[in-house]
Amino acid sequence: MNISTVLAFIFGLFLLYLIGILLVIPIKIVLKLIVNGVIGGILLLIVNLIGGFIGLSLAINPLTAIIAGFLGIPGIILLLIMQNIL
Repeated sequence: MNISTVLAFIFGLFLLYLIGILLVIPIKIVLKLIVNGVIGGILLLIVNLIGGFIGLSLAINPLTAIIAGFLGIPGIILLLIMQNIL
C-alpha cells in the first residue's frame, strides 16, 4: 500500500466526518426549536387556563408557542403586553 493511498483514505474519512457534523448540527437546532415550541404551547395553555379567571388569554399558534418556549415566562409577559398594545 502506497503512502498516497493512506493519505487519501485519511482525507476521505476527515471529509466524511465534516459532512456528518454539518448534517447533525442543524438537526439539533431544529429539534431544540420543536421542543421549545411544545413547551411554549403548554405554557400558553396553562396561562389561558389560569388567565381565564381574570380575563387574560393568548392565542395558541406556532409563532406564539415558539416565542413562549424560547423566552419562557418573559416571553409570555411580552406576548401579553404586545396583545394589549396592538
